[in-house]
Amino acid sequence: MVNIGEKPVARRIAVADGRICMRQDTLQQIQSGSHAKGDVLGIARIAGIVGAKKTPDLVPLCHLIPLTSVQIEFVVEDTAPAVYCKATVETLGQTGAEMEALTAVQIALLTIYDMCKASDRGMTMQAIGLVKKSGGKSGLWERDRQ
Repeated sequence: MVNIGEKPVARRIAVADGRICMRQDTLQQIQSGSHAKGDVLGIARIAGIVGAKKTPDLVPLCHLIPLTSVQIEFVVEDTAPAVYCKATVETLGQTGAEMEALTAVQIALLTIYDMCKASDRGMTMQAIGLVKKSGGKSGLWERDRQ
């Protein structure tokens, strides 16, 4: 594990995103709240938050950092059809929260898959990546929009 003991404590923010593509009827069930397993996006939001908090348990050599905020946002994309997910994770710590943000997105999307797989096994998770990070020695980094 990398030694971060000499690094200063700083406010650090990481934003990650991704989407899960599915059939239109699956998306309609999620939107209408008529899915047999209940509030898919509500449960996926909680799962994403838990995923961020459990990142050091899942990723070897990942530091345990004190999270001060985890926000999970979903946007239903009717034309895709898909659900877009964005996670924003903040910490006051000695290392960044990129892994926590990425894990939050992946776990949120996996939860949507798990809840909807009985009717739509062809769902795919796509374009999961870091959008932005700030804080610490390296300062601000943002993904190029192409």
